[in-house]
Amino acid sequence: MTYSTTLEAKADGTQAVIDVAQAAVAPQALEPGKVHVVALGRGEFRQIDLTGPEHTGKPPRKTGTTVVRDVDSFMAYFDKHGNDDSEVYADVERRTITAVLDAHTAKNARWGSHRLELRLRETSAWRAWLSMDGQLVPQAAFAEFVEDNLVDLVEPTAATMLELAESFEVTTSAEFQSSQRLDSGARKFSYVEEQTGKAGHKGDITIPATLTLALRPFEGSEPYKVIARFKYRLDKAKGELRLGFKIERPADTLTAAFEDIRTLIDSDVPMAVLNGAPATR
Repeated sequence: MTYSTTLEAKADGTQAVIDVAQAAVAPQALEPGKVHVVALGRGEFRQIDLTGPEHTGKPPRKTGTTVVRDVDSFMAYFDKHGNDDSEVYADVERRTITAVLDAHTAKNARWGSHRLELRLRETSAWRAWLSMDGQLVPQAAFAEFVEDNLVDLVEPTAATMLELAESFEVTTSAEFQSSQRLDSGARKFSYVEEQTGKAGHKGDITIPATLTLALRPFEGSEPYKVIARFKYRLDKAKGELRLGFKIERPADTLTAAFEDIRTLIDSDVPMAVLNGAPATR
């Protein structure tokens, strides 16, 4: 019993000496950006982590997705933050091009959380023409639409198309061609009804079969030649002329514009642009 008590006394004496020694040490500032272990006395320690951005004044790594709208902006950001180990993906369905700036390397895993995405946005002119695609609207409404979008017309000229829209007239004629005696003794007549259109204040403007447009599908893209078939119909019941157009394969124009943008980026970045999308995080 006496022996045990003596050991405890020695232990307490040793700890007291340690505590006095620690108390005598001058306090020192802890360096930011490191993890420190501090002795609290009586054998207790505390870990202090000063690696967080609130201590270092900067984030530990680059994170987040930056969204841009044109190729020039994409390349400016990529040149600043990308490197030879970055990866670039082109998603044809979503019409987006994504760069994983901190992608895995062949030997090392990286975070893959710093990304750049080109999200193409259709121009207002493209949306305007697509909103009228396949519709037949009253003549006044069509003339107003043409007037608002004259800048996009290549052929016929803007002035010609506006005059056509405002002065277009349609006449209907019917021509009997043959008759046929039925079993009942009655006769059945067949005829062809023909609608003739003319335009111009003197009726001297040729009605075009197609319209040729110059449209930029996406913001920042080049203009593309777009063909639209001109259409008209006389609503005899209402005595109303309706005009419109049908754009030929607009999806093909969007696909071609996206492919040209992909090719442009592919020629500027140091790696091949992959067809697909990066792994989800």
